[in-house]
Amino acid sequence: MGIESVGSPWLWAGFLVAVLFMLALDLGVFHRESQRVTAREALIWSVVWVSLSLVFNAFVWWQFGREPALEWLSAYVIEKSLSVDNIFVFIVIFRYMKVPRNYLHRILFAGILGALILRALFILVGLGLIEMFTWSLYLFGGFLIYTGLKLLIAGDDDPDEEAGDSWVKRKAEQWLRVTRDFEGPVFFVKNEGKWFVTTLFVVLLMVETADVIFALDSIPAIFGISRDPFIVFTSNVCAVLGLRAMFFLLENVIDRFHYLPYGLGVVLAFIGVKMVLAEGIGGAGPYALGVAEAPWLEPIHVPINLSLGIVGSVLVLSVLASLLLPAPAVSEEG
Repeated sequence: MGIESVGSPWLWAGFLVAVLFMLALDLGVFHRESQRVTAREALIWSVVWVSLSLVFNAFVWWQFGREPALEWLSAYVIEKSLSVDNIFVFIVIFRYMKVPRNYLHRILFAGILGALILRALFILVGLGLIEMFTWSLYLFGGFLIYTGLKLLIAGDDDPDEEAGDSWVKRKAEQWLRVTRDFEGPVFFVKNEGKWFVTTLFVVLLMVETADVIFALDSIPAIFGISRDPFIVFTSNVCAVLGLRAMFFLLENVIDRFHYLPYGLGVVLAFIGVKMVLAEGIGGAGPYALGVAEAPWLEPIHVPINLSLGIVGSVLVLSVLASLLLPAPAVSEEG
């Protein structure tokens, strides 16, 4: 049957060219030298990326109609929200590795380039699995429900222990020649005729690994909203492009969002349930075992505007609760 998409080859090419142009402008013009990114600069760039994303969303509405535009916006909001948890892990990694602040922009930029490539690969593989094995939607939905319930039960676990005993860091030091310290804002250096990877490169590996783990949540969640490759990819890219600016904007206040992981847990579980309900269970549908019988559960379609309203309300309430209520007490046993 093939995967259907609203995006034409010219539209795909235009979007990719625009993304590459903005990245080149960001690094090559505005951040050519390694320097500390101020909160004012981070705010300006955050507004720029969000504004560009909303303009593109308006273009999707104008070109393809209300339904694809709402799907795009829902996917963007979910990915943007999950990025906040991603930022928290980045902060832990940077603090543990004692990364100089004037190197953070460079490593986040490289991390985003890697994330874009990995996300594209994940999306292609995921959509291919859905196309070949429709029952894989059950796996994606079940995984989202499991992850959401895990977040609701565990809340905001302290990831400092993971950073301190990073498997990625230990394996990099075991398999690669790693410098003892940072060698400026570079990932490779040549000493005495031998190439070494710098400590900054090890940090980059840790950041990319963390992003892969988060993509395992976010990509299936977006599949619960849309299976159009153009909608899924462009919304994901637009959310990821603003990640670096959002990091510098939130790095000093992100600890205050202590109820956000619970809100994200509700969102992931909701999307997982929505994904399963949309397919139905049993009967003569794609999950039937070759026996024509009445389905156990008829497919239930949750309107995209209702889905977007639920996701947005849960996230806003979790942020407001974080700002207005004290953090839950943490047991100091053990």
